[in-house]
Amino acid sequence: AADLERVGDLGKNTAKRVIAVQSTGVPRKLARGLEHLAELALVQLKEVLDVYTSRVADKAKSIRERDEEIDAMYTSLFREMLTYMMEDPRNITSCTHLLFCAKNIERIGDHATNIAETIYYMATGAQPEGERPKDDTANTVGAVTE
Repeated sequence: AADLERVGDLGKNTAKRVIAVQSTGVPRKLARGLEHLAELALVQLKEVLDVYTSRVADKAKSIRERDEEIDAMYTSLFREMLTYMMEDPRNITSCTHLLFCAKNIERIGDHATNIAETIYYMATGAQPEGERPKDDTANTVGAVTE
């Protein structure tokens, strides 16, 4: 229930930001990337809600594993938007809104993954094996590595 409530909160925040950025003329390439990210997250959310009723462990595990695709797409969009902002500082306001939208959508995918893990546990009595797949390197963009 908490995961679904957060999904609603994230969706509401995203909708407000989309309204705020609508008149700024977002480049089509960025909009398409954000739309694709949203499609991935919404498919994952729909599938996890369908699996909730059937409680099929293998399907829940599959949904959990696909979270990595959403994370990778988010990281790609994050880098693209940073580049776009650096190229023209007038884009900073609209891209900041878009960055928050992208992060909100990525978090929706994370909440769907949380639900998938809960379903897996309910079906098997065990936690899914291994670490949760992650491909979100946006937090390390520009970080110094040794």
